[in-house]
Amino acid sequence: MNLPFTPAQFFDVFAAYNTAVWPAQIPLKLAALVVLWWIYRGNPASGRWISAVLAALWAWMAVVYHFAFFTAINKAAWLFGAVFLVGALAFLWRGTILHRLQFGIRGDARGWAAYALIVFALAVYPALGQAFGTEYPAAPTFGLPCPTTIFTIGVLLLAKSDARAVLVVPILWAAVGSTAAFALGVYQDLGLLVAGLVGLLGMRHKRTTSAFSIPTTPSG
Repeated sequence: MNLPFTPAQFFDVFAAYNTAVWPAQIPLKLAALVVLWWIYRGNPASGRWISAVLAALWAWMAVVYHFAFFTAINKAAWLFGAVFLVGALAFLWRGTILHRLQFGIRGDARGWAAYALIVFALAVYPALGQAFGTEYPAAPTFGLPCPTTIFTIGVLLLAKSDARAVLVVPILWAAVGSTAAFALGVYQDLGLLVAGLVGLLGMRHKRTTSAFSIPTTPSG
């Protein structure tokens, strides 16, 4: 694949971003943990707040990363940012304004897939980056597209309502962003490819009883 930038330029953008926005990485990670706490609590009203946080994360990635930094080496980032803003608006409209997104703990296979993606995004992804030789600040931190997309798909797998409308943009980025695993040596982004495939399975089913659900035998 021919890219309009070199791997060195790509990682330089991460370094510039991380240096410029510090210490924003801390509240961004804390926001993810708050989302997990709200999911654990299972309060139906928290769906609005979870959706608002996800909307803010996707707007942040659109404006602060794509528009402000990535456009310096890739003009396609203007399009990427616009698509991310559409994703942010989808969360805001469907989840916060219409209150049609609710979340909760799941004990089935779909739930365990969600937990695996969330842990990967928040803990395994940065650890793999270091193992592959990508040192901070030239490393993708939470709040940047790839780990945040994995986290988002994981959270949406815990939706108790139809989340297909807001899954579209994360899955699109999973397809686009995972190319970095091969073209740029960001091998932790293979997790993005897995997340996209799992998200696609989730999109196939309107009900939360899906291909991930473990069938049970009726009693009585």
